[in-house]
Amino acid sequence: MRNSFFCIDAHTCGNPVRLVAGGAPLLPHAPMGERREFFVRDHDWVRRALMFEPRGHDIMSGAIIYPAYRDDCDFAVLFIEVSGCLPMCGAGTIGVVTAAIEEGLVKPRTSGRVSIETPAGRVDVAYEEKSGYVDSVRLYNVPSYLHEPDVGVDVPGIGRLRVDISYGGNYYVVVEPQENWSGLDGMTAAQIVGFSRRLRDALADICDPVHPDDERIRGVHHAIWCDQPVNGRSDGRCAVFYGDKAIDRSPGGTGTSARMAQLHGKGRLAVGASYRHESLIGTVFEGRVEADAEVGSYNGILPSIGGWARVIGHNTIFVDDRDPLAHGFQIK
Repeated sequence: MRNSFFCIDAHTCGNPVRLVAGGAPLLPHAPMGERREFFVRDHDWVRRALMFEPRGHDIMSGAIIYPAYRDDCDFAVLFIEVSGCLPMCGAGTIGVVTAAIEEGLVKPRTSGRVSIETPAGRVDVAYEEKSGYVDSVRLYNVPSYLHEPDVGVDVPGIGRLRVDISYGGNYYVVVEPQENWSGLDGMTAAQIVGFSRRLRDALADICDPVHPDDERIRGVHHAIWCDQPVNGRSDGRCAVFYGDKAIDRSPGGTGTSARMAQLHGKGRLAVGASYRHESLIGTVFEGRVEADAEVGSYNGILPSIGGWARVIGHNTIFVDDRDPLAHGFQIK
């Protein structure tokens, strides 16, 4: 059998977003958190085939649009990446909204605004159009919070680090410059990946955060290495690690949310304050702390993230069962 998938390829501030617009499997009409479980159980080969080599690569991310289960949402999104089916993806959301509006895949109830059902919850989005193109997008993310501050962890090759565990739609280990890590300057991409994998492995033995409202969201799978900005108009710079060896080319939407929640939780970023977050390639997300929020028994924030995406092409992808590499591969 040969399966065919029609995809709209885009990038959000440099990070790839592949929107599957045709050929995706049908899923039961259920809340998006449940549909995510159905997809992982029965159809994860689709994610692997479209995200992994030879059709994708180590930093590939994507999404599939489904009808919303919630009455207060325009549509639903399932995020598929090399790292798995994520509860939420900020760069993915910006890319999906841009591609879906420009290509006519969705018709918003209100021009300039959409509400999206994600596995992590409802995400409201505002966008601006110019001459038929989406010029900018601001997503109002799920409640984010500092889960555990000042966790001590021993990382091979680095030594003892003091890190924070923060949630912005995914759980992140947040690393700031300190005695045993001086910052991003002089680090290669390979070093960031290697240190991130060792840090994540070391944390797995001592820390397993679980979302207070949804036990299906758990575990630290992402790392964000923070430093001073290069751009004088930015407030911070970062390298976001995910998957096995991926570094986000954007500043990371859930990563920026987690960073702002961490800063707010430590009294360093007030409600109403903005946070311009710079990526390794110099692209910027415009973060803002919109309001206080409660996440279970934790005090958190309602963050918003502003950014842009560009559609870069249409792509019809075949997955042929005769192909011994039909379901993709990764080189470890």
